[in-house]
Amino acid sequence: MVSLQIISKILATHDISILEENSLTTEYFPGYVNEIEFIINHNNTYGNVPDKATFLANFPKTELVEVTESDEYLVDKIREEYLFNKAVPIFENSAKMFSTNSNEAVEYMMREIKNLEPNYHLGGVDIVAQAEKRFEQFQERKSNPENYFFESGFKELDDLIRGIQRDEELFVIVARTNQGKSWVLAKICSHIWQTGFNVGYFSPEMTANKIGFRFDTLTNHYKNRSLLWGNNDVDEDDYKNYLSGLKAKNNKFIVATPSDFGNSVTVSKLKNWIRQYKLDAIAIDGITYLSDERGRRNDNKNNSLTNISEDLMALSVEMHIPVLVVVQANRSGVVEDGDGTPELESIRDSDGIAHNASKVIAIRQKKDNVLEIGVKKNRDGLVGGKLNYHWDIDTGDFKFSPSYDDNTRAETAEDIKKSKKQYKKDKTDVF
Repeated sequence: MVSLQIISKILATHDISILEENSLTTEYFPGYVNEIEFIINHNNTYGNVPDKATFLANFPKTELVEVTESDEYLVDKIREEYLFNKAVPIFENSAKMFSTNSNEAVEYMMREIKNLEPNYHLGGVDIVAQAEKRFEQFQERKSNPENYFFESGFKELDDLIRGIQRDEELFVIVARTNQGKSWVLAKICSHIWQTGFNVGYFSPEMTANKIGFRFDTLTNHYKNRSLLWGNNDVDEDDYKNYLSGLKAKNNKFIVATPSDFGNSVTVSKLKNWIRQYKLDAIAIDGITYLSDERGRRNDNKNNSLTNISEDLMALSVEMHIPVLVVVQANRSGVVEDGDGTPELESIRDSDGIAHNASKVIAIRQKKDNVLEIGVKKNRDGLVGGKLNYHWDIDTGDFKFSPSYDDNTRAETAEDIKKSKKQYKKDKTDVF
């Protein structure tokens, strides 16, 4: 069955790398040797995997299946089957030989058992021999930083963390409920889109239209409440012209909900989603809505979320795009006064999330409509930075407040209070 699963996945994803990267030859596919040879020969000849129609025209009796398992699982299973198929004849022959000559049987087993050792292709990089390539990449990073980092839309945050790395990046935003983490995620994603890239946004709790209104608020500062409520203070002609201008853009902002993934969101499906829309970054507005492909029946939530976060980092490395994730802080992350953004140990349900993340920022809302951002983990730099932004939630405007603190100077607090009077005190919902 696993042979057919791999064949089906190769045809569905148009990607043959699972064979090449794991040294899976035709002998791993008993019963499907002709099928796998056809795929390999087609790829070698034409530079691409055959489509399903071409494949089925040659093998009309093959019934392809839908595959949601990860590459890791499929490779482990086919290797296990391969060793089993090679081992059975050895043990059957040995059993017959033991009935006549035990010594010959043992010698036969010892000789043949060596052929059962897995012969995997193991890669590696000689960082000494490849030293010059690092200098070339250093120069490239220096000359073209945009090829390696996305701006977050928070300039002062980027000054601390150098932005969001375009690969090997699991970027985690942690906060308690109703502190604005989904807004911060949407702002970062909107900014990445504004710089010309394709963004995927998985929204488990809000529809695409509601995310779209937030996008409009963040990119053009339309009042979010007015868009949601249909208020008259939105200039219809201006809004219509703005939306027409969006349609003229070439890059995409794809919003997906659980139903778009068949109500089972896995890392393997996210990988196909990235390929389908050629996404340059993806955001997951709630890691707990993902399903663990490696989980066992009795696994607890901590193990599942650890597996998922590990797989998301592996996804970033494989696909060369950043993965941004929102996670919840537990009640230990609630601090009313002082330096109170949640710490890594406050991440709910799994410390494995913080372990696998490359960067973690924590946020909280303070008095005077100020959003505090704390850098809690930064694999490639310093941690501990604290930034305050005066946040007009309704218009999506974030203004850096360099002097603001809970014990800020009177004139700074007064400036904030004055600017706060420019819009109504009541807020739209934050998540």
